[in-house]
Amino acid sequence: MEASEGGGLEADLERRVMVAVKAAEERGDPPLLRAVEAARCVQERGLGLPNPELGRVLVSNLCFANNNPSLWKLLDQTMASCVVSPIHALALLTPRVTPHRRTQPEAYRLYLVLLSRYALSSLSVEAGSCRDKIAKSVDDALQLSDTYGVKKMDFGHAVVLFIMTVITILIDCTIEDYGLRLVSTDKHGSVCANGGKQVMELDVKGNSYDKRNEHREHLRRTNALLAIEVAEKISSNKKTKAFLHLIHINMPEKFNGLLQRLQTVESNILTSESFLSLSPILNKLFTNIKKATSTELLLNKHQLLGALADAGPSSLNSCNSSGAGRDACWIPIDILMENAMDGKHLYAISAVEVLTELTKTLKVINQASWQETFQALWVSALRLVQRDREPLEGPIPHLDARLCMLLSIVPLAIVAVVKEELDIRYPVNNGFLRSNSHENEGNKFSSRRHGLISSLKMLGQFSALLLPPPSVVNAANNAATKAAVFVSNYKAGNNNLNVVGHNDSSIKAVGNMLHLIVEACIARNLIDTSAYFWPGYVGPSALSRDSTSVQDSPWSTFLEGAPLNGSLKNSLMVTPASSLVELEKMYHIAVNGSEEEKLAAAKILCGASLVRGWNVQEHVVHIVVKLLSPPIPPDSSASGVGNYLIGHMSVLSAILFGVSCVDIVHILSLYGMVPEVAAALMPLCEAFGSLTPLSSHRSSTSEEPSVYTVFSCAFLFLIRLWKFYKPPQEHCIAGRGGSMRMELTLDYLLLMRNSRITLQNSSPVDRTVNNMDPFYSSPSQPVYIDSFPKLRAWYFQNQACIASTLSGLCSKNPVHQVANKILSMICRKMSITGPVSGNPSSNSSSSISGSPVSTSDDSFQRPMLPAWEILEAVPFVLEAILTACAHGRLSSRELTTGLRDLVDFLPASLATIISYFSAEITRGIWKPVPMNGIDWPSPSPTLLSTESEIKEILASAGVHIKSCYPRGMPPMLPLPMAALVSLTITFKLDKSVEYIHGVVGQALENCATGCTWPSMPIIGALWTQKVRRWHDFIVLSCSRSPFSRDKDAVAQLIRSCFTSFLGPSVVGGSHITAHRGVNGLLGQFMSDQGVRLPIAPGFLYLRTCRTFHDTHFVNEVIFKLVIEWAHKLANEWASDGPAHLKSSRISLAAAASGVQQVATLGTCLLCIAGGVEMVQVLYEETLPTMLLSAGGEKLGGAGPVSNILQGYALAYMLILCGALVWGVGNTSPAYASVFSSRRARVIGIHMDFVTGAVEGNIILRCDPATWKAYVSCFVGLLVKFAPAWVHEVKQETLRKLASGLRGWHECDLALSLLERGGPSSMTAVVEYML
Repeated sequence: MEASEGGGLEADLERRVMVAVKAAEERGDPPLLRAVEAARCVQERGLGLPNPELGRVLVSNLCFANNNPSLWKLLDQTMASCVVSPIHALALLTPRVTPHRRTQPEAYRLYLVLLSRYALSSLSVEAGSCRDKIAKSVDDALQLSDTYGVKKMDFGHAVVLFIMTVITILIDCTIEDYGLRLVSTDKHGSVCANGGKQVMELDVKGNSYDKRNEHREHLRRTNALLAIEVAEKISSNKKTKAFLHLIHINMPEKFNGLLQRLQTVESNILTSESFLSLSPILNKLFTNIKKATSTELLLNKHQLLGALADAGPSSLNSCNSSGAGRDACWIPIDILMENAMDGKHLYAISAVEVLTELTKTLKVINQASWQETFQALWVSALRLVQRDREPLEGPIPHLDARLCMLLSIVPLAIVAVVKEELDIRYPVNNGFLRSNSHENEGNKFSSRRHGLISSLKMLGQFSALLLPPPSVVNAANNAATKAAVFVSNYKAGNNNLNVVGHNDSSIKAVGNMLHLIVEACIARNLIDTSAYFWPGYVGPSALSRDSTSVQDSPWSTFLEGAPLNGSLKNSLMVTPASSLVELEKMYHIAVNGSEEEKLAAAKILCGASLVRGWNVQEHVVHIVVKLLSPPIPPDSSASGVGNYLIGHMSVLSAILFGVSCVDIVHILSLYGMVPEVAAALMPLCEAFGSLTPLSSHRSSTSEEPSVYTVFSCAFLFLIRLWKFYKPPQEHCIAGRGGSMRMELTLDYLLLMRNSRITLQNSSPVDRTVNNMDPFYSSPSQPVYIDSFPKLRAWYFQNQACIASTLSGLCSKNPVHQVANKILSMICRKMSITGPVSGNPSSNSSSSISGSPVSTSDDSFQRPMLPAWEILEAVPFVLEAILTACAHGRLSSRELTTGLRDLVDFLPASLATIISYFSAEITRGIWKPVPMNGIDWPSPSPTLLSTESEIKEILASAGVHIKSCYPRGMPPMLPLPMAALVSLTITFKLDKSVEYIHGVVGQALENCATGCTWPSMPIIGALWTQKVRRWHDFIVLSCSRSPFSRDKDAVAQLIRSCFTSFLGPSVVGGSHITAHRGVNGLLGQFMSDQGVRLPIAPGFLYLRTCRTFHDTHFVNEVIFKLVIEWAHKLANEWASDGPAHLKSSRISLAAAASGVQQVATLGTCLLCIAGGVEMVQVLYEETLPTMLLSAGGEKLGGAGPVSNILQGYALAYMLILCGALVWGVGNTSPAYASVFSSRRARVIGIHMDFVTGAVEGNIILRCDPATWKAYVSCFVGLLVKFAPAWVHEVKQETLRKLASGLRGWHECDLALSLLERGGPSSMTAVVEYML
């Protein structure tokens, strides 16, 4: 009804208008009076102006019922007088005229004239029903919603998309009119521009051979030229460039369609003579479109802030300079890599994922080329290898983990970066952007692979970093010899660059780390063997006198079918595999071979191929984890799963013991396999822990695997993957003044693993990639702890035992009976009489009594029970014997012996011992016992020297502490701590019990941290007496202990980090100035003998930051230092002095660069100490508090330049913090699930705060110059480096903030902010510009 009524009104309006226009034409009225008559008809109907109905009336009569000059003139006048909206009339004309441009050249010419005149005039229409109708009519006429996928078309969208559509159609018309075939992916190329069929059908009617036809043909030819001229004129307008920039940012696929058309035209300019006349105009059009793609932005027109915004891109021309200098901007890579070498911390996400995102982020932040970015990546990894500051002896990751980072993790990260470029289809790679671009290789149309090759060629200048460590010399020489043989074969006539010939035993070459890097890249198809021909890559080769000096690899012998006998097996264990073919055959034997072959294959795969098979290491890692989960045969019942695993006990034992060493566990962590390993170990623990061992069970030192040994190795391996000895509440985010770091838990590991399975199942891309992996298996089902009832029961019992004291047990309880049996076993040679009371702090009624047992057969004393039943009873045994010792009924020696017997019987019980003792130490309810050498071992012989060495190490890093122990008093430890350390020093250092040491070391440090007084030096002194070759490792570990309780030591260390990286501090000079930059912060040389002093402050910070209890304090110290340095740099720039000295002061650009270095270092230290949670606190609490503060720490007040630099430092630091943790753009699902999931909420909260303060709703107490500099720089850096974040901010917030910036005369910045607000912000941009 309403539609018919609307149609009747429009028909009545059309009748009235045409009658009035015809009468005015008969009177000879000029076009202006005719337009007035038409407007009067509209107003008589009570309609507003500009009127959409009148526009439809005039256009519908023009096309082509009343196609006469007078009506065109009337339309021209109504558009000029805004009686009708120009954009509306042109939108109605476009689909009516352009398809008929061949049959109606006169109409097309007039349309082009009107388009040139009015396309960008009077775009502004007051809000109301008329504007809404105009937007809808423009949308309907040009089908904008369907073409651009806009669900809600408002006036702003209509204006922007109208301009884009008109330019596209004009280019399409020109292409077709010049006889070229248009290949288009959108609708307008075939609908509006296509005039093919209509030409023949309509030309038949008026096919007269007169001069009019000749004139019309001339019009057709000139119209094609005029159309491109109009497109160039429209595109040259500043508004048009802004509109096209909106399309480029928010609808890149649509903008690519325009680029495809331009590429079509450009490719035909030189080949088609008809296009030569268009060349000047086309060049102008290309330039205009190019400017629309530019993302350059000036924060404002003021000199100071303009200089800060224009800080140029950072480069890495030399990394050997002594100052922070050129490589300072890449320090996040060095810190990330060095932090990843901390053996006390395992990662649930792959280092490849983290390094990939960091590489892309720093490339954007530093405005660097891909060559510079990849070069920085390689140089940082080479420095990491040379900087092996850890002592050689000790249960910590060594050189192998660093080589894994250089030769496996970094190449895999580069593979991800290069693959991303291949997945993005850039429509113009050799077109106009090439001829008009003045950017370096870093623009988005350049090849990342080309940047990689250039970076590899440039590595030769870093000769000092390329020297291989002694243990890698042979591998480097082999890689160089391989290249030399290949080149020799090629010169001899083998022209296939992709096939490497057999080794020529007469050729030997000397290699370095570059040869290993190139081989790693070739193995992953990043480059090909043409790299062997790079200048200087193959050095002079010498003829070997002994032709037998070069032997074939044992893997070649294996591939030829040799059996895995003893000698070949031993050779394969120490020689890494080099190809997937070798791994495939070995994996096949490990799965399908005989029992002896399976065992040999398992040991081989856990040998050198896993540790140093850098070219195939990622595949070996997946194979080993896969072998931990033997497939269950289809005929196996649920009750027979345990028996089935017994058949695999030897292989599982070999794998578990093989991967339990510190280096391999850390390598698995670097590949992000911790969740998968945990999921693979849980079924083993559940099954073997539920089996009853045979009566012939031996101790853990036996070489023959047993149920207990396999269970213990799997169980201790599992609990190493998370902080099992910490109470659950410590895993949560603490409140103000507490720790911000979230530790791994078993629940979190399973959540990570299950989420990866979901991503693999839901992503067809991931499935395609994984199916190409020969070792890929279809994604398994999610794993939940409820599926393993025995493990689940222990897990919750462990948490309860840590969180609170034990509850009592009745004597008939099965656990009580098991506990009595265990007591009988461990106390068989002791004498304990009377009831053994429970914990003295509790009123527990638990009492486990035992009587001395004398028997010569130990087997009768060992309870042959499933391991889970024993573990359930161990806490009550520990409570009993610890209480007995405290009350004098059990000697310290007997206590230690009993604990050792328990661990020998079931090594897995060590987990419960550590958990229980750690909890009791934290409660602080046990009296200290004297470590006097009588009752307990004495540290006195080495305590003073150990403490002196600790102080010396700390002093070399710029940290000075007081003595921990008063002279004349014997050292003391709480009873649980004394028992635990006495137990641990009884363990042998055999490789067979390495899986035990992997648990003990970190647990001791944690227990020492939980003590109310410093105990780590005592523990260190005792261990140095036990293991002298671990002396350096132990002392260095003890030097970390003061930072867990001494805030002053933390502050000194942080200040020392700034001094070592940047130079002398603000307050005063320092002796730590020999090296600055990366080398000063993290160290430079490989430590081959002992602890080399001085210890780099940054290295010490990375090894201790996880023990900082108050990360908020760390936050405050770092911010204070950043502000101090900004103030210092401002003073150096603005200093007044004699004329002859002014030339020595730093430039403003240097001051801005210095602020960036300071902020970068502060950001890295903050992110490492606090992680994702700390960044969230920075945005939501820390910075707003600083800006609101009116106390002694008030920002600003030190001069205008200092205030502005402070604001810039804070803005740069905040943006960089978010960028390093969240990434600057869209991240991978795995990365986003861990790091980027909170980004939108946190950014939104901070932007709301900034907007409220700009509007005056929040009163700030900082200096106004600091505040303005902060806001301008923060928004400018946000727009420039992280535009994807702006999409996640509410539109209302963006509008208000842009309005405030405009009030500060930051118009360009406000416009850029709105432009990056997504498609929904187009209306705001249009309103802002109009």
